[in-house]
Amino acid sequence: MNTFKKYPTLTSLAAAVLFSLLLLLAVSWPYPVPAVIASPIFGVLFVYPLVLTVLNLVFCIRKDPSEAWCRAACRIEAVTMILGILFSLLLCCVTDIDFSAHWTATLVDSQLHSPVWTKAWPSVAACLVVGLFGYGILKRSSFRTMPPLLIVFSISAMYLGMGTCVLWVIQFFVTDRLEFYFCLLPLNWLLLCIRTIREKAADWKQIEETEMRSFQNPFLERLNRKVMDSCAWPLWTFLLLWPVLGLLLIILALLGQRPTDLIQAWTETSQWNLSTQVSPPNMVTDGHYLCTVAAGGHRHLVKPLRSGVRHGHLVVVNRQLCIANAFEQLLKERLPLVHRNVRNFYDRYGLPVSRLIRSPYAADAVYVVMKPLEWFFLLILYLADARPEDRIRMQYIPPVPEGFSPSRPEHAITGPEKQS
Repeated sequence: MNTFKKYPTLTSLAAAVLFSLLLLLAVSWPYPVPAVIASPIFGVLFVYPLVLTVLNLVFCIRKDPSEAWCRAACRIEAVTMILGILFSLLLCCVTDIDFSAHWTATLVDSQLHSPVWTKAWPSVAACLVVGLFGYGILKRSSFRTMPPLLIVFSISAMYLGMGTCVLWVIQFFVTDRLEFYFCLLPLNWLLLCIRTIREKAADWKQIEETEMRSFQNPFLERLNRKVMDSCAWPLWTFLLLWPVLGLLLIILALLGQRPTDLIQAWTETSQWNLSTQVSPPNMVTDGHYLCTVAAGGHRHLVKPLRSGVRHGHLVVVNRQLCIANAFEQLLKERLPLVHRNVRNFYDRYGLPVSRLIRSPYAADAVYVVMKPLEWFFLLILYLADARPEDRIRMQYIPPVPEGFSPSRPEHAITGPEKQS
């Protein structure tokens, strides 16, 4: 215990790596070498966040006024906030969640829609900022120079952020997907807020016993004692929470948000715990490298053109995909032996890479990287094909069924289908 109080970060990190090593050895035995190699990475990325959560829970429950214990708690708190933000950003790049996708959008493969209604992100972010602002004031200010009413206002602001974190944890809580780790940062922040409020209330208890000011007016004396009594803070913070929330809603309304957005932010979603909407089924990309980019990237960058058909199911195509497939078609016609070798090389190395593209941001990066190759394909098409644009436009067009005739009434296309 003394070693942990002196080196809390290193001790907890070593415990996470050791636990991950034992876990991987139990899974991969009798092949210990891969477990030994993978245990540091697995421990830091997957086990250490859980260890920090357990430690913050212990700090929140256990009362130990010693200076070494408080210093260890502060170090773990700093590590939790820094690594929590960094790991959450990293998680955004490797999961299937598209945080900009409204529940009505058609996604691809195993992608998930945004857990927060896209129009309500400003309202959710404002509640979190207000909560962090109150936490910062309460954490860094000295109670001896801080007015009691400001203390209560800070706790009210923290409650607003804590309520948002509770809804976030409920929305994300799953046990069978990597998205569970999105719960850890807000959950740890809840524990830090509870510990901070409890510690500050205990500190104020000592101050009010020695520095209680007296008033000659009985009403002011009674009001002063009620405000200075830390046991009454939960009631005061609950009452002052509503003015803080009302002021925040007024500011958000001036910015175009609606008061109901704080509730609809969680319900106007699909595929999550608080969702009330049903999104359209995802399209399948068939594991094609550029097709994954075309369908998985953000629309303003990859610019999808239309739907197409590949191997009997719908896919989303853009110009980059059409150019690449047209080049492959031309290569197959003119140089079949070269095409066979290129295709074998791609199937061996390209397809495994394509399965790693699981987020829109990774798809955007691949789209940009593939841009010079797209220009090269387009140059070859214009040099070797008499009608390059016709070839490009015909990629992934569904075949016309036998016996189809636009003049027949049952085959006529009308209304919205004609426009699509």
